[in-house]
Amino acid sequence: MTLNALNFPAIGFGTYKAASSEVISRAIEAGYRYFDTASFYETERFIAQAISQSSMKREDFIIASKLWKADMGYKQALEAFNKTLDNLNTNYLDVYMIHWPRPDLELQDWKALDLETWQALEELYSQGKIKALGLSNFLPYHAENIMTHCNIKPLIAQFEFHPGYTQAFALNYYRERNILVQAWSPTGRGRVFNDELITELAEKYNISPSQLCLAFCLSENVMPIPKASSLEHMKANLESVNIVLEPEDISRLENMPPAGWSGEHPDRVRIKI
Repeated sequence: MTLNALNFPAIGFGTYKAASSEVISRAIEAGYRYFDTASFYETERFIAQAISQSSMKREDFIIASKLWKADMGYKQALEAFNKTLDNLNTNYLDVYMIHWPRPDLELQDWKALDLETWQALEELYSQGKIKALGLSNFLPYHAENIMTHCNIKPLIAQFEFHPGYTQAFALNYYRERNILVQAWSPTGRGRVFNDELITELAEKYNISPSQLCLAFCLSENVMPIPKASSLEHMKANLESVNIVLEPEDISRLENMPPAGWSGEHPDRVRIKI
């Protein structure tokens, strides 16, 4: 997929709780070229180190990072972005997103803060320091605040998406506006692997439950951002692009009972599951 002259692969690599640069180096060896990070993850330096140790150039990769809740606001966003560039040892970012729509649930005037933050991102975009802007964990009504007032619209929306938690309304909202949807937790953090439908279909296609979840994302034109630690698992996830699910099975996965939710929601206190 080409987005703002960026050639996005079908599958990216997530670095949340990726413990070392060795894991990132392994992902590069497996064939990943899109890396998703965030200041909150504390993995930006790992990506920089892994790329510097590889035989490839910075331009061979697409790097996405996110602005954390505590750094929202015009001035704060500019400062946080520069720290991210330093951590990644680069002078530009391919993708930069606001991580969550509000810093805390008590803030009433979150819409004004979002717009102030977005103004900083637009400025960085206009300076050529960011190639594409995005929103993470924004429900449609959060995003509408940005869409109504922005000069540069978001091109990417990232939220939790997997069988058992498809957030269909949000998915359709972004699809209708030609905004690329990315899935974090595309395998439900493994919580859906024992679901009877997942096990049935994985056996039918002779694939792993993880591959089934990723193939489902791809069938919905959603870009999954899985993570893995072993080279074998990394490669197996990439092979999901070759799996074609039958329409009936896609429909069954779309309509399976709720399962695998992380407990994260932008308008609620996190539920520990």
